Amino acid sequence: MNTVEPIRDIGTVWDIADYLGEKSERNRVMFLFGIYVGIRISDILEFKVRDVRDRSSVTIREKKTRKEKTFPINDEFRPILNRYIRGKEDYEWLFPSRQGTGHIRRKQAYNIINEAGERFGLERVGTHSMRKTFGYHFYQQTHDIVTLQKIFNHSDFHITMRYIGIEQDQQDEAIRKLSFKKR
Repeated sequence: MNTVEPIRDIGTVWDIADYLGEKSERNRVMFLFGIYVGIRISDILEFKVRDVRDRSSVTIREKKTRKEKTFPINDEFRPILNRYIRGKEDYEWLFPSRQGTGHIRRKQAYNIINEAGERFGLERVGTHSMRKTFGYHFYQQTHDIVTLQKIFNHSDFHITMRYIGIEQDQQDEAIRKLSFKKR
């Protein structure tokens, strides 16, 4: 898969959430889950309703790293999640497939997010953009790269900066400011 970017503009984040919600509440909540929690799509899709009902945090074993991780369910996101699961049975997949009895697959999730991103003029958007968007906005609001590094299990904060696109933003800004005007 190609490298994807975070969604840097908060207005665009909410435009995408609203757009997805017009088509499917499942898709909207999946997107919001990704940006509020910051875990990989392969882990998000494995949740059942019982895993999030009446919980302030959830513990998972990450598919990629096999590490156990506990994360809180964000207070802003909690009411959205509660409305979404109301009336659902504990054994149901949180993000069920419309075909069959399983959950949606990574490829379908990618298509959903990529199509929504393209609708708003974003070219390099996919499911990993949700995790990167979480990280980008976490950093913009806190400037705490060390905590973000720990959340993402990165070995070095430079990896985290590059991962969320901050290094690229800084490089782009420096190039934009470059001047060869005669002084």
